[in-house]
Amino acid sequence: MTTETTQQKPVLVGVIGGSGLYKLDNMTHVATVNPETPWGFPSSPITIAALPSGTQIAFLARHGFHHQHTPTEVPARANIAAFKSIGVQAIVAFSAVGSLREEVAPGDFVIPNSIIDRTKGIRPSTYFQNVGIVAHAMFGDAFDNDLIEFIKPLVKKVLDEHPEGSVRMHSEKTVVCMEGPQFSTRAESEMYRTLGGDIINMSVLPEAKLAREAEISYAMICTSTDYDCWRVSEEPVTVAEVVKTLHTNASTSKLVTISILDHLHEAIASGSLQLKAKGAMEYSIITKKEAWPAESKKMLSYILPAYFGN
Repeated sequence: MTTETTQQKPVLVGVIGGSGLYKLDNMTHVATVNPETPWGFPSSPITIAALPSGTQIAFLARHGFHHQHTPTEVPARANIAAFKSIGVQAIVAFSAVGSLREEVAPGDFVIPNSIIDRTKGIRPSTYFQNVGIVAHAMFGDAFDNDLIEFIKPLVKKVLDEHPEGSVRMHSEKTVVCMEGPQFSTRAESEMYRTLGGDIINMSVLPEAKLAREAEISYAMICTSTDYDCWRVSEEPVTVAEVVKTLHTNASTSKLVTISILDHLHEAIASGSLQLKAKGAMEYSIITKKEAWPAESKKMLSYILPAYFGN
């Protein structure tokens, strides 16, 4: 695949593929871009592809095309910054998850609306780290709820009409983000249930936090692969079981992606969907302008040109 060094036309919608989803089918390749951001290169080159309608979207493989990055090692700051540099305003991220609830069965889809952070603080989770500029992003609503409400009926319609039979979809669920790459112990799994978690993954953070700081609206579509290990009547989850379900879920995720992106792009382009991330950082920057280090201002202008670009 030819790699382009520049990409002229802004692309409004970005897709992040999770485990098992390393490319999108039935799209026309337009370009491949691999921008070097102030935080390095993204975890995979970004594919610019055209839907059958001609609408262009951007796709990035979170773990790399060959799944070479562990959840902890994913260069999330570079990923989000690279999307921002090509004009992306909304991200639909996909992720494989374990289920912490009986009603969320393997193969089900989940669109969460809240997050519990159980990472260990070893993942860079902000662009305002060691730069001499302090900013506090609001994160009470971890996802853009208007974006969620827009895509929910579109996703449900695709799943209801699945060629191999309808697939269940759940919403208004809480995703626990844990450190990896190992899976949970039974005791941890039970603790997450007690905390109010419904599903668990290793990838939603710091992705969602960084998207907020870059003023990109973010929603996640999750695919359940297993029951984690909380059900004492069950054997602990095995990688073989997860991988088997991953392949099935990835095929369905591709159907979902093809079906919803045209609608999403049109809504953003027309302004009928007002993205809440726009302007989210306007009052979050605490450090006075006269104290901003020149190099930090230049670096942050990459993701927030409206505040640091002049």
